[in-house]
Amino acid sequence: MKRDADLRRILHAIDGKGYKAYKDIEGQYKFDSFVLSIDHVQGDPFASPTKARVVVPMEKAGFPPDLYDKAQKNTGVCDFLARVFYNSIKKYYNSAGGTGKSGMLIIDRCGQEILARTSVVIDNSRVEARFEVGLPAQGRRILGKAADFIFSSALPVIAENSLYYKNIDAEKLREHVRLVEDQFFMREEIKKRGLVAFINNGAILPRESGVSDLPMKKGAVPFKSPETLEIELQLPNKGLIKGMGIPAGVTLIAGGGYHGKSTLLKALERGVYNHIAGDGREYVVTIEDAVKIRAEDGRRVEKVNISPFINNLPNSQDTREFSTDNASGSTSQAANIMEALEIGTSLLLVDEDTSATNFMIRDGRMQRLVAREKEPITPFIDRVRQLYTEYGVSTILVVGGSGDYFDVADTVIMMDEYVPKDVTVKAKEIASSTGYARESSEGSFFGDITPRIILKSSFPRGKKGWEIKPKGLHTLLYNKEAINLVNVEQLVDASQTNCIAVMLQYMIENILDDRLTLAGALDKLYKFIQDYGLDRISPYKGHPGNLALPRKHELAAAINRYRGLMVKTARINPVKKGS
Repeated sequence: MKRDADLRRILHAIDGKGYKAYKDIEGQYKFDSFVLSIDHVQGDPFASPTKARVVVPMEKAGFPPDLYDKAQKNTGVCDFLARVFYNSIKKYYNSAGGTGKSGMLIIDRCGQEILARTSVVIDNSRVEARFEVGLPAQGRRILGKAADFIFSSALPVIAENSLYYKNIDAEKLREHVRLVEDQFFMREEIKKRGLVAFINNGAILPRESGVSDLPMKKGAVPFKSPETLEIELQLPNKGLIKGMGIPAGVTLIAGGGYHGKSTLLKALERGVYNHIAGDGREYVVTIEDAVKIRAEDGRRVEKVNISPFINNLPNSQDTREFSTDNASGSTSQAANIMEALEIGTSLLLVDEDTSATNFMIRDGRMQRLVAREKEPITPFIDRVRQLYTEYGVSTILVVGGSGDYFDVADTVIMMDEYVPKDVTVKAKEIASSTGYARESSEGSFFGDITPRIILKSSFPRGKKGWEIKPKGLHTLLYNKEAINLVNVEQLVDASQTNCIAVMLQYMIENILDDRLTLAGALDKLYKFIQDYGLDRISPYKGHPGNLALPRKHELAAAINRYRGLMVKTARINPVKKGS
């Protein structure tokens, strides 16, 4: 292995030469206390930055094994160190600039969520940070001395202050890991208690703005549970906390406009992820397979069984294998629900503001005007209880415009100036005393959830193989075909989108076989990642790219929104009896 002095010599030798001479620095270099691995060198100053890694042997890094001996704790340590490395770059390095991406020095930036990432890894042998460097140039001429400063002066200081246990705030690290442990415990505990979500007293749910995920700094009303729904949780690290437990079943969040209904639902939507201390939602947890459902006009749908909700279309289209290139609000929302059920979910999160009205409700007066046989839609209100009683799938629904849902709700929470109140008893009294009734059109049972098999021919091989390119948080490109993820609301980080691209490519190459169902293919992929790590699915050697693990539901959402998707239906799942 070459030494750091060899890297300095090469950089000084190629100073002033054409940019492609930077290729000479690829390889590994031994520094005094770490190994630098330069895995991929960019081809010009405007290309994607150079990928590199700092590897510190554990005997020098000195992290106690009890900090990372379980999967959730390991994720917490890696997240913390990635944040420290990022802050160390800001503190100890100032770019001299240059052409294009010259002088850039970055590591995947963590947000409010604590996600499993590839930016830092730790095990009994080493701690490793993966970062990117924009190799300096003026025009297309190498600035070798500027590159030498990055690798020989700035990087050792950054590594020294972020990857060695003796040099970081050990108590803050342990607090970070303990928080992750507590959040993991909370999700397991609420399931044992028959709950689907928990919001702690004192939580700050509103965000700073519509484009910021930071907590509101002024004027936010701390959350306070109504007494009838308040529970206590004894956490392994923080100890006793109190807050609102939302039971399994059908829960309505009612209230006037601007009183905090959607803010509460948004917090529950993000509660499938862990959050950092100070976020305001660090003790807000939702069961991990909860899925946000909305209408999505214009999306592609491929052979989805939406017959529990839609039948007898005027064009006689078979809704047991419904396909369209331009879904309506109601058909898209029905497809979104059935796709979530196909992958597996225990909780649907629905906001009337982003739902199709005719999918959600059909009141008594409209029923009297339009005969049942002339209405192809069975509204959600007539299926929501069956979902729970037959499949054990709960629903939390924000509703401010239809009291008909009082009839089917188990729990009704009213937000009143951002304060929740349990109004279940009052809502039931209203439902039974008005003398108004709508006729249920539900039928005897919910219906079948039909598994689908992805046909590998959906993904034609290009000149460079199967290439899926991420473009920010909300877009993937496959053979110039855009996959629009803007309405996949639980996708929270661009590195998750990067990971979806890599995961989909791996699935096409190694898993899809025209026999496995979509759910089965996802299970196989996630089991492989669990056993071998995210690095193993990356097509890149060394630095795997900036990846953050998405849930199965977001990966499935990307596949389902691919306009070239072709499937065949598999066997029918038997209807479950009882919740």
